[in-house]
Amino acid sequence: MGTVELRPAFEGRVVSDFAGDADLGELVEMYVDEMPQRVQSIIQAYETQDWELLGRLAHQTKGAAGSYGFHQITALAESLEHAVRRSGDQALIATAFDRLVDVMKRAEV
Repeated sequence: MGTVELRPAFEGRVVSDFAGDADLGELVEMYVDEMPQRVQSIIQAYETQDWELLGRLAHQTKGAAGSYGFHQITALAESLEHAVRRSGDQALIATAFDRLVDVMKRAEV
């Protein structure tokens, strides 16, 4: 398995780059409204140790969060994806998971 570098934990508000955008603001709001379900899916995959699903959810989160202007989430989702798919190190996966879930729960419009 390859070496995986974890992104540092992110402190502070988690707000989309597009939050104030007249055209994209409503889409960002819908994405944030769906965040609790996304978080729950990631938690369930982690708790059941379904690493394939967790890697897929992290990959999807990485892409979607970037599209909606949540670059903090994108970076942490990438760390989790790499930890799951490349390292297999349980401690690394746990740290990446905790950091991602924390930031996703703090996403706001």
